[in-house]
Amino acid sequence: MSTQTTRRTYTIKEAATLTGLPASTLRYYESIGVITPIARGESSKHRVYDEDDLDQLTWVACLAATGMSVSDMKKYVANGQLGPAAAREQIALLSAQEQRLALEAEQIAVRQRYVRLKVGYWQAIDAGDTERADLVAREAGALADELKQTRKQ
Repeated sequence: MSTQTTRRTYTIKEAATLTGLPASTLRYYESIGVITPIARGESSKHRVYDEDDLDQLTWVACLAATGMSVSDMKKYVANGQLGPAAAREQIALLSAQEQRLALEAEQIAVRQRYVRLKVGYWQAIDAGDTERADLVAREAGALADELKQTRKQ
């Protein structure tokens, strides 16, 4: 007696739900080569996703969530097909993304400091502490210059 293992398949709607990527993004990623072509149903010609496709989509979704560009995601996926030979390029791609995220985090920290100062300003105003309000306003003014620089980057 032979045993056949049937692999579970998923519709594009199910794949979208499971990966958190909209169906339109799944189609787009396939059309531009971010992900490998998806099998089609014999009669319906609808996309049929399997577990391997979902695995690939999950880590592509994670890369997208980091803000990685589509171009870099394409390189990452293509390099993944090369295996160990592409390890250095994968490291370079991910390191560059890590640096972009670190810069983004610094920019967010500056914006948070500014908002914190503005809250402090209004708390001082509310308390009738004009001396404290003036001090905080000067600090916020100095930080505003830093905010302008982060917008230019």
